[in-house]
Amino acid sequence: MKRTPVIEMKGISKRFPGVIANDKISFRVYPGEIHALLGENGAGKSTLMSILAGLYRPDNGIIKVQGRAVKLDSPRKALEAGIGMIYQHFRLVDNFTVAENIVLGAPKSPSKINREQMETETRRVSQSYGLTINPGARVHQLSLGEQQRVEIIKMLYRGCEVLIMDEPTTVLTPGEVKELFEILRAMSRQGKSIVLITHKLNEVMEIADYVTVLRRGRVVGEDRIENLDEGRLTRMMVAREVAYSQVKRDKSVGQVVLSVDRLKVQGDLGYLAVKQASFDLRQGEIMAIAGVAGNGQKELVEALVGIRSSVSGTVEYQGEEINHLNVRERISLGINMVPEDRIGTGLVPNLSIIDNSILRNYYKEEFFTGFFLNYKKVRRYTEGIVDKYNVYFSDLKHPVNYLSGGNLQKLLLGREIEQKPRVLLASYPVRGLDVAAAEDIYGLLLKERDKGTAILLVLEDLEDIFRIADRVAVMYQGSISGILEVNKTSIDEIGSLMVGAQLTGVENG
Repeated sequence: MKRTPVIEMKGISKRFPGVIANDKISFRVYPGEIHALLGENGAGKSTLMSILAGLYRPDNGIIKVQGRAVKLDSPRKALEAGIGMIYQHFRLVDNFTVAENIVLGAPKSPSKINREQMETETRRVSQSYGLTINPGARVHQLSLGEQQRVEIIKMLYRGCEVLIMDEPTTVLTPGEVKELFEILRAMSRQGKSIVLITHKLNEVMEIADYVTVLRRGRVVGEDRIENLDEGRLTRMMVAREVAYSQVKRDKSVGQVVLSVDRLKVQGDLGYLAVKQASFDLRQGEIMAIAGVAGNGQKELVEALVGIRSSVSGTVEYQGEEINHLNVRERISLGINMVPEDRIGTGLVPNLSIIDNSILRNYYKEEFFTGFFLNYKKVRRYTEGIVDKYNVYFSDLKHPVNYLSGGNLQKLLLGREIEQKPRVLLASYPVRGLDVAAAEDIYGLLLKERDKGTAILLVLEDLEDIFRIADRVAVMYQGSISGILEVNKTSIDEIGSLMVGAQLTGVENG
């Protein structure tokens, strides 16, 4: 008996100025299937799924749901058709309770509903899928794994039969990833279909039933998971073998450049996000900050670069205290930052590639003729960055939000490196990037380390920490619970520190 796909997309094309994001793509998902959608950054994955979720309208092609042609011209229409998308950055109201986030705004919610009814409805849906959650808890009190669970329940409450999940494991700990996969398998057994947009091949091999690979807006391969391996998937994604860099560690690092002593930093909600942090960062080394997201890493980096004031403690650069210096003054010393938020904090989405390339140093004399910016000089400077760091683009005058994640990150990192930093702070530099783009970014960081730059990286992938870092500092509940030499520790040891375990013989920060 021939099965009917729950979702069928035929001949889908989508163009943006200067870019064909999707080129006659056909894609189908069957009931109860966990379907992985793979591809390099800019391959068209997110565009295709945004069309399915009603955010974009295709230029050509048809979409069928349960065998019937539909027009998904809004997210509401997609939800009515049983299709929901869970984004990498959760769309929850922090000050609302779990129940309020799940019930409010849902089409089937009654016009009048009290808190007790909302919590009852939340329990009913969560228990039917084995999803444990406290309906009365406020979202800002939850871990990222719990917040993701709220997003899943929210879509199930709205009657979704197809869940699209964009990079669902990016912000999760290994334990939370395991829990998520158990949830997805349970949903699959109950007939729900799941589409995973991801770049983590090991997770695809573990969880997916079927894989579709996109490259440059086209489908280049699809098959059941039992017929595939990581090597074949990589070759389909990037059309070449990815040669992972073998990191050679030079034990003779230089002198201390940045010294942090008993630093305390306040978070946005008035609590101490960094309770006490002490460490030294040396020339020519990469120190990784490991920890579950939300344990003070963001506030620590912002305090080091001058975006956020410290409550107490000291930050010294080459032996001189710099607590009183602002961001520009610290940049002039050679302290540069690549923030975790590429678009918004790092780059301005509606400004051109040219404008974004000089955001940090637009005031320098080299860009001026008299009192005015010389755009010929600025353009030459930008062309130098995009050529040197292999940033692919359609037009330098286009807004940067036209770029893929990998190209955004290379532009951002290249801009900071071109200022010849002595200290480089980078948060989650490969988050959401495919295997080839991530390798490019790590290659740039290793070259910078070899030039003698002191690099502090906030990372989430423990395997990457062991491949690229010299030392690792683990943060737990705002404190550095241990500083370890990477070649003298293990993933299990770091994982234990991440959840608050106390280990003997470990240097505390």
